[in-house]
Amino acid sequence: MSALQQGWVMTQRELKHWQREPWTPVFGVLFSVMLLLVFGYLFGGAIELPGGGDYLPYLVPGMLALAMMFGVETTMSAITNDSRKGVTDRLRSLPISSTAVPLGRAGADLANSALQLAVLLVGGLLVGWRAEGGLAAAALAVLLLLWLRVAVLWIGIYLGLVLRGEGAVMAVQVLVWPLGFLSNLFVAPETMPGWLAFLAQWNPVSATAAACRDLFGNPVGVTDGVLADHAVLAATLWPAVLTLVFLPLSARAYRRLAR
Repeated sequence: MSALQQGWVMTQRELKHWQREPWTPVFGVLFSVMLLLVFGYLFGGAIELPGGGDYLPYLVPGMLALAMMFGVETTMSAITNDSRKGVTDRLRSLPISSTAVPLGRAGADLANSALQLAVLLVGGLLVGWRAEGGLAAAALAVLLLLWLRVAVLWIGIYLGLVLRGEGAVMAVQVLVWPLGFLSNLFVAPETMPGWLAFLAQWNPVSATAAACRDLFGNPVGVTDGVLADHAVLAATLWPAVLTLVFLPLSARAYRRLAR
């Protein structure tokens, strides 16, 4: 069997675990929906966008991008727990690739993220958001969101394998919020001070959010700069670079963990 086939077997193993204990992904979805409602209804009336447009259509793609950053610590904890319980040692005794187990974790997480994304899209439609860019463009936006999740997931898996235990969980939880708020997810970078706007423009999460707004036909909140002209390209390249860096690092860290 190839590494991908072995990874699919590991993915099925993880999905069966979630079938028996569904509360973690369920609460993750509910938390994302709650944030959408809080920011949309409590703060939306006070925020104006450069170039005009309503805030809710601007916010929803940003919340979809933010949701792709949540829940990585669950996958991290599962990997380290397997190591402590001896499951990793048993898996390593089998004739399988060193990337099969991380791939399985990533596959299960991606399936959960796709479900979470679907729920959020329905929630956005229920509160009045609409995708005006057409079906093909909307499908591409969803793929870019999942592509971002792939990159974030490999970063999380690597940190979980290197830091291990509660330290890894805390590290990712601490990183998610600065990355989320130092971006264009909630407000347009053009309303920020110059140095802060620069950081927000070059945030990988900002690239995905800007590309999704463009593809959904929603207000983009930028009138110039790289995200105004090349958002889809940036949203494609950023996750690719992160994945190319952290996937091999995760495989190497897993081999060391299993020794």
